[in-house]
Amino acid sequence: MLDLRRYGKGLWEVILASRMAAHCQPLRDASIASHKRTLAPGVVLLRFADARRILGKIHLHPGPIMPVSFDGKLVIAISSRALFNLADSHRVYLEEGLEAFQEYQTRHEDDVLEPGDAFTLVQKLLAINELKEGKGRVEVILLSRNSSDTGLRVFNSIEHYGLPITRAAFAGGQSPHRYVSAFGAHLFLSTDPDDVQQVLEAGYAAATILSGGQCQRPDGILRIAFDGDAVLFSDESEQIFQSDGLEAFTENEKRSARQPLDGGPFKPFLAALHQLQNSFPVESCPIRTALVTARGAPAHERVVRTLRDWNIRLDESLFLGGLAKGDFLRAFGADVFFDDQQGHCESAARHVAAGHVPHGVANRRKSGEG
Repeated sequence: MLDLRRYGKGLWEVILASRMAAHCQPLRDASIASHKRTLAPGVVLLRFADARRILGKIHLHPGPIMPVSFDGKLVIAISSRALFNLADSHRVYLEEGLEAFQEYQTRHEDDVLEPGDAFTLVQKLLAINELKEGKGRVEVILLSRNSSDTGLRVFNSIEHYGLPITRAAFAGGQSPHRYVSAFGAHLFLSTDPDDVQQVLEAGYAAATILSGGQCQRPDGILRIAFDGDAVLFSDESEQIFQSDGLEAFTENEKRSARQPLDGGPFKPFLAALHQLQNSFPVESCPIRTALVTARGAPAHERVVRTLRDWNIRLDESLFLGGLAKGDFLRAFGADVFFDDQQGHCESAARHVAAGHVPHGVANRRKSGEG
């Protein structure tokens, strides 16, 4: 949004914003050009006194404008605090309030922000667009509680780092989670657990990014690791483990080995990721996925058959039988690991970036539900 007061109160009051505004014949007319200010390509600010006369002359070309579609794309929504380190400004907001925060952001809008915990992940995702088979296949959208005015610092930093992010929703102090569904995002990453919880409840994959280790590999391949139960799969088996223990869980999985598990909150994201992988030759795919689960034999069979039923391929599967996951995630070289249990995420975050998925029975028990 534009603050019209900076252009003189009462003088410049009508905005014409259109994809065609820079090209349509009426706006090339000298009588209009003499009464406008062009703020950006396609955005024209008119004097109110001239607007009624000028707008009456405008006849747009009748050619159709096709809406942009995200069909066939992997769409990731990310909060500004996950993308960049906004700790200083957030501290101002918490300690001094909204007005002080707005003044701080405006005063520092030309100061480039340091990368946040999900920055490397976003870089690798967007780099896929530069490859022949992946051209235009990944869309990253910024969702922020900032207003567009205070969010200018974020977009300046995006430009500084050369990130091709062009779409954003600035919610002006409100939670931006409601725009995840509007954009049709396959995944939402944030540092705000409440926003993440609301997105999960709406039926979309979401995770709270934890500060931690960054596992850097020089080959440029994007590596994403997933826990199984309550993340890729439903928590139906996890419920048995939590209530009746390991032996009952194992017996249930043996009996149900040929019965596919229901999908968890990250199944649609994995499916979209798998579709993107299929655009590349196997030997040169820039994405690798891994299942890293505490399950061991014989509980592994149901997982294998479930993925086969979904027609989804995971590049690597680690059945750890209760071993700590951190060293294995580092060996895999994960850019991010998604798990439903906070303790597992905190342990993993010492080695790689981790995303907590507050879904399933383990999180309901922690919050006192049920």
